Amino acid sequence: MEGNRQNLGALLIIIAGCFWGSMGFFVRRLSSEGFSSFQIVALRVTIAAVIFCAILLIKEPKGFKVSLRDIPLFLGLGLGSILFFTVCYFTAITMMPLSTAAILLYTSPIWIMIMSVLFFHEKLTGKKINALMLAFGGCVMVSGLSGGDMTLPGLLVGLGSGIGYGLYSILGTIALRKYSPLTVTTWTFLLAAIGSVVICDPADMIINILDAEDLSSMMIFIFLTALITAVVPFLSYTTGLRHIEASKAGILATVEPMVATLLGVFIFSEPLTPGAGVGILLILSAVILLNVRTKQNS
Repeated sequence: MEGNRQNLGALLIIIAGCFWGSMGFFVRRLSSEGFSSFQIVALRVTIAAVIFCAILLIKEPKGFKVSLRDIPLFLGLGLGSILFFTVCYFTAITMMPLSTAAILLYTSPIWIMIMSVLFFHEKLTGKKINALMLAFGGCVMVSGLSGGDMTLPGLLVGLGSGIGYGLYSILGTIALRKYSPLTVTTWTFLLAAIGSVVICDPADMIINILDAEDLSSMMIFIFLTALITAVVPFLSYTTGLRHIEASKAGILATVEPMVATLLGVFIFSEPLTPGAGVGILLILSAVILLNVRTKQNS
C-alpha cells in the first residue's frame, strides 16, 4: 500500500515536470505579442489564481478558510517561493546566458535535499545522492555549458531562483499537514497574483491585451498558458508531495528541462546536440534509480 502511494506520488511529480516543460512554447508566443517577462508571469499566476478559486468554490468551498497564524506560511509559498524564484530567474536571464541561468535554477533539488534533512529529518541515502548527481548533471548537459562571465550579483540572483524554487517543496509539505492540495495551491497563487501586480506594469499589460488583433484568441491562449503551465502542474506536484518525500520530488521534477528540450526539437525544429542527448539519459536514469525498490527502503 505504501509502495502504491509512493508510485502515485512519483507519477504526479513527473506529470507536473512534463507540463512545466511546455512553458517555453507559451512564453515564446506571449513574448512575440509584446508582453514583458514579468507581465507573462503576472498573467500566468493571476489567471491561475482565478481558476484555482473557481475549482475550490465548486469542490471544496470550506477550503477558503485558513487560520490567521498560517497566513505567513502562504505568504512564503506565494511571495517567497513562486514570485521570488520567478523574478530571480528572469533577472538572472538578463545578467547571464540563458543556459547558465537554467543551471543555477536547477540547483533547486540540492537545496530541497539540504532543507529536507534539516527540517524534516529525511534520511540522506546513497540512492538519493546518486540520483541527485545524475539529475543535476543531466540538467547541466541539457542546458548546455556557457562561457559567459559570471559576476557575484548574477551568481546570487541565480542561486536565489533555485532556492526559491526549492522552497515550494518545503513549505508545501508543511502546509499539506493541515490543508488540502487545492487549498494550498489556491492561496499560494492568490498571494502570488497580488504580488505580481507590483512588478508587471498592469496598465501597459491591459493595453497590450486590448490592442490584440484577435482578442478572443488572445484570451484563450492566456487561459491555456495558466491552465497548462500553472494550474495542472502545481496541483499535480502539490498532491504528489502528500505521497513522496520533498527531496525525491525535487529530483523527479528535473524532467522539466528534458521535456522542454524535446519540445524544442519536435515543435521548433531545434537541433538535439549530443550533450543534450546524454543529459536526457542522465535525467531518465535518476528517475529510474529513485523508483527502483530495494530491500532496504532507501
